[in-house]
Amino acid sequence: MAAKNFRKLFEPFTIKSMTLKNRIVMTPIGTNFAEHNGEVSEKLINYYRQRAKGGTGLITVEGASIASPQGSLGTAQLRIDHDNYIHGLYKLCDKVHEYGAKISICLNHGGSACEATYTNIQPVSASDIPSRERGDIPRVLTKDEIDVIVQKFADAARRAVTAGFDAVEVQAGHGYLLNQFLSPLTNDRTDEFGGSMENRARIVTMVLKAVHEAVGENIPIFLRISADELAEGGNTLDDTLKMVEYYDQYVDAYSVSSGLTCSIQYQLSADYLPDGWKAYMSEAIRKKTGKPCTAEGNIREPEIANKILEDGRGDFIAIGRGLIADPEWVNKVQFGNTDDINRCISCNNGCTATLGNDPIRCTINPSIVDGDTHKTEKITKPCNVVVIGGGTAGLEAACTAAEVGCTTILIEKTAHLGGLARRVGKMPNKRRLGYFPKYLEQRASELKNLFICKNVEATADFVDGFKPDLVVNASGSTPRLPDTIKGLSENIKSKNALTIFDLVDSVDSFPEDLTGKKVVVIGGGNVGLDVVEFFAPRHADVTIVEQKGHFGEGLDIITKTGANDMLKKYDVTQYPNATLLEVKEHSFVVKHDYQELDLDFDYGFICLGMESATPSLRELYDHFIMEGIEVLNIGDSAQTRRIIEGVKEGRDVLLALERRQFL
Repeated sequence: MAAKNFRKLFEPFTIKSMTLKNRIVMTPIGTNFAEHNGEVSEKLINYYRQRAKGGTGLITVEGASIASPQGSLGTAQLRIDHDNYIHGLYKLCDKVHEYGAKISICLNHGGSACEATYTNIQPVSASDIPSRERGDIPRVLTKDEIDVIVQKFADAARRAVTAGFDAVEVQAGHGYLLNQFLSPLTNDRTDEFGGSMENRARIVTMVLKAVHEAVGENIPIFLRISADELAEGGNTLDDTLKMVEYYDQYVDAYSVSSGLTCSIQYQLSADYLPDGWKAYMSEAIRKKTGKPCTAEGNIREPEIANKILEDGRGDFIAIGRGLIADPEWVNKVQFGNTDDINRCISCNNGCTATLGNDPIRCTINPSIVDGDTHKTEKITKPCNVVVIGGGTAGLEAACTAAEVGCTTILIEKTAHLGGLARRVGKMPNKRRLGYFPKYLEQRASELKNLFICKNVEATADFVDGFKPDLVVNASGSTPRLPDTIKGLSENIKSKNALTIFDLVDSVDSFPEDLTGKKVVVIGGGNVGLDVVEFFAPRHADVTIVEQKGHFGEGLDIITKTGANDMLKKYDVTQYPNATLLEVKEHSFVVKHDYQELDLDFDYGFICLGMESATPSLRELYDHFIMEGIEVLNIGDSAQTRRIIEGVKEGRDVLLALERRQFL
């Protein structure tokens, strides 16, 4: 389906002097790609150039610091607090404009979201209330300091216009400084900047007025807001609808988001939230103000995006992570085939690393800066590549090798491709995970030099029959089932106790209502929490047991925050610092607080993580080493980790081809 089916998405839209060629707006997501001094880097330019090349109508560049170090969020944050940054920002605007895209920049002061670890100074805020759990206690801003910050926003906006930006966006949401004044959760002032809605909105009004004076009548001003903070005691949508009255005269368009740090799963949209779930907020703001608004929230499907616009729930469709995953999203919708879209799986790995100080990455797009430039490379001599295992790592390796011209054979021992991601993607709240293996299968199907063998065991003799120049083992992982735990092995075999595979492979067989049924999950990591998330809403009596002192080890902050809320919401019984001693037919024996507990269950799950499955690896090494053929071991079969590491290793098959002088 091409653009004719999504007419509203591709209607131009004019705000003041800026006319957008379509309604797709890229949201400001931090990259940490700036130089250590806050300058624009070539990497940052290439990153945004890819999204402009991909057809995006308006690129909103990530939050730039208007006052460093005081308002800085990290050591690699973009800066706009001095005229010497204009030159680099000009180069960025110039590259984006080459592709017909417009460009805006998000102006931000982090306030108490800043960390003394990075800035070496105490953060500042409306009050001495941290904006995040275990955050630094901020110093209260004086009236004179507020006036200085207002001027810094105006100066930054002036620099943006000088650099060539078509619009500016003021960040007043997501728990940053301006939002810290707006929100009753972080503002207990008793002066003219605290108390009433008008007082709490005063600094935003001052900033917008100053920015308006700095940029003039022709440059659009966007205001980014958390329309509903979705946190107990925070601003509701009704509160925001009243508050906008105080600053609306200086706003040309609203970027309508939600959430704070304490409700970050609603800010960055956890995987279980449906496409466009925030559109009711943009619809309300639009109706109240009569101003253009962005609609956002996990939007992946062009049908839903187009319908939001048709229904008047927004004027633009804001996409962030979806354009990180696939910079060509817009072009594929307008000119190509929507089946070719590499849809974001909302895993929040890599893209949320920037909440710390790491550069941005993407689980399903291992080349977010340069794009698919490997497709322009071709092998210099014939090369046969055999890939063992059709999970995400194996599929990425096979597709990459074939795309540069290798004759590639993919061997999968089951009847299906996609591995663990495909299986877990069958769960209702994990369906987006299934997008990626589906995309990889589509990509593989278009490669005429990629041959797939299913239901085949990859013995060394079988692999040798293809005369490989390179062998890639990506045989994946299986649930870890320690044979040292009494009764575990026999009860797993008899299906008295279950693994994640038993759940995902028969997910539709479990009743919707499990009232009165006891579910006990051993293991409080990602897999165990997935099981809890499946059963708890079905009214089961759920218990989770974890050896460590906390749940969700290694999870990203969005998933962990959402998981903790889920455990609380469904009153899940929790046993941290507990050890599994024995598995019985209908109970687990665990040790907790020096006591042995017998936890009865109707459904008992062992979720102690995964371990590498390498049934043929030693045979492959022994067979091919004497022939001088390299055997790569990648993905979970090398070390059990997240999808993001395996996919990168799959793409890195290019390095092996280069090493062996095939590229």
